[in-house]
Amino acid sequence: MAEGGSPCPYIRHVRLFSRGSPGFTLIEILVAMVILTICLVAIMELFSGGLKGGRVSREYLQAIFHAREKMEEILIAPELSAGSMEGRFPDNSLWNVEITPFVEDEAVMPIGSVRLFRIALEVTWREGHRQRNITISTLTMARAREL
Repeated sequence: MAEGGSPCPYIRHVRLFSRGSPGFTLIEILVAMVILTICLVAIMELFSGGLKGGRVSREYLQAIFHAREKMEEILIAPELSAGSMEGRFPDNSLWNVEITPFVEDEAVMPIGSVRLFRIALEVTWREGHRQRNITISTLTMARAREL
């Protein structure tokens, strides 16, 4: 046997890790992996929260477009009468509109003249198990429709 304890005289025995060498223990590696995992989970939660916020924002934006579309449809009418209407948009969101005279006193504005109306429009839709809604309202001048 050659010196250094190697069976072959031409190969020297080299020790890869000595007891005093600087290296990581198994516990240190496990702690580092746990910290890395916690950080990755937190980043994934932030990412999924951003995606959910984007989806909710898109749904609210779609509801606002629906509400504005229906409000414009009502506002172009030359005559209005007090009452309510409801319906459904193609994406299954619902709309409900309430038209009320803004001034209730008939002595101030006769029926045949132009009157001030308050129009309140609500759009409702379902998001999973929750029901969400938005309401827009405006005032408009129009001839009162004879009943």
